[in-house]
Amino acid sequence: MAFGRLVSGAARLTWSTVRVAALVAVPTACFLHTVFDYVGEITPSMGPSMLPTLNLIGDLLLIERLPGWRRRLRVGDLVVYTSPADPGRRAVKRVLGEAGDALCVDPTKDRLAYVQVPRGHVWLQGDNYSNSTDSRTHGPIPLALLRGRVLACLWPTPRLLPNNVEIVPGRFAGPTDD
Repeated sequence: MAFGRLVSGAARLTWSTVRVAALVAVPTACFLHTVFDYVGEITPSMGPSMLPTLNLIGDLLLIERLPGWRRRLRVGDLVVYTSPADPGRRAVKRVLGEAGDALCVDPTKDRLAYVQVPRGHVWLQGDNYSNSTDSRTHGPIPLALLRGRVLACLWPTPRLLPNNVEIVPGRFAGPTDD
């Protein structure tokens, strides 16, 4: 009989522990979900496409996802986006063109081609031109694929990643019809 009470007490202790854990875990999970979906997130960065701005591996980036962040997006900002070629992969690139901008697809080619960024899209390129798969490959990227704007590198060298790009007035870069 004493053994039965002992097992019953252990079971009560176990369910009591589970109940307390659930009361802590569920609100915590809801809070973290809300923060990561609507405020920001921390994400790793790897690959050579953003050298020298970001390291090859090991950078942890702070990503802004506050409401309205897309409206504040400017040429020169770093963004995290879902790859159009592989939806399971995310990448970091710099915004080089917004809707309505006309730019040279690849100024390093012998034959220059120009594109006008359509409404609801941006033109993204890596800082390391020679080793980046970006809008030169995929074309303009839909705004719906953007996950957030990069604000800072948190690790290994904490630093803000401000937009230092200066826009030259009359930035149309395409050929003119004279």
